[in-house]
Amino acid sequence: MKAEQTPIYLQAFGGAETVTGSKLLLGTPSANILIDCGLFQGLKSLREKNWHYPPFEPSLISHVMITHAHLDHTGYIPLLVKYGYRGPFYMSGATSELCELILRDSAKLQEEDAYKANKYGYTKHQHAKPLYGQADVERAVLQFVKVDAGKPYQLNKHITFQFYGAGHIPGACSVQVNCYGKNILFSGDIGRSRSIYLSPPSPPKDNHFVVMESTYGDRLHQTGDVESELASVINRTAFENGNLLIPCFAVGRAQELIQLIYRLKEKKSIPPSIPVFLDSPMAAAANHTLLHYPEWTTLEPAEWRRMLSNMVINKDAAGTSKIIKQRGSKIILAGSGMLTGGRALEYLKHYIEDKRNTILIIGFQAAGTRGRALLNGAPEIKIHGRYYTVRARVEENRNLSAHADQHELVEWLEGNTTALQAVFLNHGEPCALEALRIKVRDTYNTEVKILQPEKKEILFVAAEPGNPDQSGQSSASHAAEIQS
Repeated sequence: MKAEQTPIYLQAFGGAETVTGSKLLLGTPSANILIDCGLFQGLKSLREKNWHYPPFEPSLISHVMITHAHLDHTGYIPLLVKYGYRGPFYMSGATSELCELILRDSAKLQEEDAYKANKYGYTKHQHAKPLYGQADVERAVLQFVKVDAGKPYQLNKHITFQFYGAGHIPGACSVQVNCYGKNILFSGDIGRSRSIYLSPPSPPKDNHFVVMESTYGDRLHQTGDVESELASVINRTAFENGNLLIPCFAVGRAQELIQLIYRLKEKKSIPPSIPVFLDSPMAAAANHTLLHYPEWTTLEPAEWRRMLSNMVINKDAAGTSKIIKQRGSKIILAGSGMLTGGRALEYLKHYIEDKRNTILIIGFQAAGTRGRALLNGAPEIKIHGRYYTVRARVEENRNLSAHADQHELVEWLEGNTTALQAVFLNHGEPCALEALRIKVRDTYNTEVKILQPEKKEILFVAAEPGNPDQSGQSSASHAAEIQS
């Protein structure tokens, strides 16, 4: 009797033609694997998707693999569990710890925003509700399974997977899935080839199919000295007796900035006495993760503790008000990195209308975020129902980005020319995707496709079909096998 052949396919339910909401399904005869499980951010039309039932059945997903902890790759996890997913979430140990912090913080902020919207009446709904709460997060983290980078794991007789360092933030990994004899590599977010405190990406070679991010697919990062550029912004702001607000992601960019500012003070490149505040409970907690997982950074634990002692770490809202009222120039690092929420908004309200102050934008700013609006020269910014005139100086430093630029992305693909059959691009805006598509095609003479939302892309046909894992019991048995 001739066996029925079944296609192996990709299907993007987020992170397709946009940089947020990453959710990529690898459909196979014996497992339905979701790579990342992120929230949509930025444009309202995207954010509204977070409130809809997913366009796939969560209970039919057998495994989820998380590349790194950022919200656009993990923020949908509590909802996936809420809607019926009962399998494991595989991730590195550092990602597991950071992901718990980020999800708890996300739930807390959503609950606070819903409370404020109802209290002050800046909601169009009769009663604003959070997307999910802290109880939803606590249920979801019970399904986290830690795996070691560089070690192969077997899901079933047809599929194995392995994590490789991606250099984006501590714990960030690319995932290679060996599926029915073919290697499929999912990049996650790719870090810089030369980072201040992270090891460079270390992707495996000889993949048949590669799915890679394209955030900066149409740009090259600046080649200047990042320390001198940061010192220039700090010194100019201090000279004008202003305050410097640096909105930053609590995981990754905050730690890099702490190190940079510490070095500048040590060299006396900036006033050693200028106070530095880290106002992010999540960043404060993430700092300790670096001590728990030193293998993910190039820093020695003693050196990291020394850097942290050189700043004031604030953990409560009352402290935020005191910092704002404190006279004299100061440097504030606060989340969120795209100014979509968090403590940074409180500082922005007080600082944005004073021309002595500086708002330093670092990293990618998604369309529809306040960070993107500021970079585009918006004359006013809306925060919690009120408009604020932009008088402060707005600066950008791309050298502090955690994403590889076009040259680094193309270089990341080296070593895949022997077996490579196709490259699929995701996690990028249309211009970046198209620019990188052409560059990769011309450099490696290979087929390059841009993943489109929810469209199936057939990779190949499985030689030996099976039955998809559709039960929580099956998934749990795989998780136990991996843990042992």
